[in-house]
Amino acid sequence: MTVASSTSYPVDQLLYWAEQAPDVTWMIQHEAGAIRTMTWREAADEVGRMASALKAQDWPAGSRIAIAGMNCAHWFLADLAIQMAGLVPVGIYARQASKTTGWILKHCEAKAIFIGPMPSAVAADMLQQGLPKDIVTIAMPYDASPVSEHTWAGFARSHLPLRRYEKPSADTLATLVYTSGTTGNSKGVMLSYGNLAFTSAVFREVIPSKPGERLFSYLPLAHILERVAVEMASLYWGAEVYFLERVEKMSEQLMETKPTRFVAVPLVLSRLQASFTARIPERQLRALVKRRWLGPLLRKRMVTRLGLQHSRALFCGAAPVPQATLLFFRDVLGLDVYECYGQSEALYCSMNRPGAQRLGSVGKPFSDANLRLSEEGEIQVRHPGVMLGYFNDAKQTKAAFTSDGWLKTGDKGRFDHDGFLYITGRVKEIFKTAKGKYVAPGPIEAAFMGSNNDIDQCCLVGAQLTQPVMVVNLSLTALTKPREEVEAGLLADMERANAPLEDHEKIAKMLLVSERWSSESGLLTPTLKVRRNEIEARYAAAVTQVARRREVLVEWQ
Repeated sequence: MTVASSTSYPVDQLLYWAEQAPDVTWMIQHEAGAIRTMTWREAADEVGRMASALKAQDWPAGSRIAIAGMNCAHWFLADLAIQMAGLVPVGIYARQASKTTGWILKHCEAKAIFIGPMPSAVAADMLQQGLPKDIVTIAMPYDASPVSEHTWAGFARSHLPLRRYEKPSADTLATLVYTSGTTGNSKGVMLSYGNLAFTSAVFREVIPSKPGERLFSYLPLAHILERVAVEMASLYWGAEVYFLERVEKMSEQLMETKPTRFVAVPLVLSRLQASFTARIPERQLRALVKRRWLGPLLRKRMVTRLGLQHSRALFCGAAPVPQATLLFFRDVLGLDVYECYGQSEALYCSMNRPGAQRLGSVGKPFSDANLRLSEEGEIQVRHPGVMLGYFNDAKQTKAAFTSDGWLKTGDKGRFDHDGFLYITGRVKEIFKTAKGKYVAPGPIEAAFMGSNNDIDQCCLVGAQLTQPVMVVNLSLTALTKPREEVEAGLLADMERANAPLEDHEKIAKMLLVSERWSSESGLLTPTLKVRRNEIEARYAAAVTQVARRREVLVEWQ
């Protein structure tokens, strides 16, 4: 099969595959013990009917239509139908505070929202509480989709598929992607069709597809990483897509899918690593895989248990990956993980790739991506994937760019002599201690976590403290172990992380917390990144007490 022109857009690709491979399965959906499949022709028919129904509402061109719920086939269909109708899709995270949902829907002036299966009754209630009273609600056809004003079938029933697709210009707004809101209200990143076409073309050039590609969709589709690396990749590659039904079934469905490409965030990789090292110490695993006969068999068994035996490439982005995790995947499992760098505002910027990889870096910039460092070391970007700006926010848009038109990423970095880019922290996350010294927490946190399965997440705080304190969110594994064993490991981690640091950067104390950090609790973003401001506020009193005590490692909450 031949992929259509690289300048084609998502709807073009759907129509292309519906014509070239009409009876080939595109999507595989699990629900309540049943498996539903959808071919390219069936998908194009559903999208065309829904696009007709949307156009019949007579909403102005470019009106915003939201999509909420867990990853599913109809998330893709809704996204494409909205685009086909000349409207703008806006993703809403399934696990998100109602006030955040309400703010986004009002800010983008959404006319309607497609609501898919929700991960829990609590999440469904939070979504419902955030819906404006005048918004049109359309339920996707799943048992776990909340009751809405319209059903999917009912809304589109009387409409024939839209036959005429008016291809937009490259500078037309294609989608709004709201940021995770780690430091305040989410901002609506405006991405054009040209932005998306550029990014998908670069991605396909760097990692060319092969026949029989299979993808596993489980990271939130409201995040641009999943939209580009899975949804759009499937449209351009003609790849099958399997959808995660529930988080508890992740291992089972990953083994069933056997993806040829796998996209992850650091926490997912760390938890996959922990699924092995929680039972067999990593040092022992490393020794076993080096044995002449046993090693290859053991490695094959472990990779097969993950469902990654057919993966040609593993990608990781959205946050720094502990180097110990990358080394585990490479040395123990025999799998290279290619770290990539980008953000909602700039899509992809750089990537490690086969034949051009350096651990600890985020690879080399793409050939068409211009990156530079400011005098302060901030990474600045200019390429065709950079956003149009922030929706309804001229002030923030102006602040995001330099006077000569380069996007200010907010990330600090450095290039090595071979041109590999290293992320050294976030400009806004750098804090000043009471000694007047500046500390960049990101690299220290990554070094501290290492490969310790007792750590689920961590956050270094230290503004106005004499010396930084590490707040440690203990894993469920840690809570089943003797306290002395957990503490000994953490103290060793602290000593190892502190060794290369300047005195003012060194971790002085640790605050251990057993409370689950999650997006529901407000301490993590929906993409599993730490909300630093929320962590600092939640534990401010405890951190102050820990800083005053003599003990290095304090408190079990």
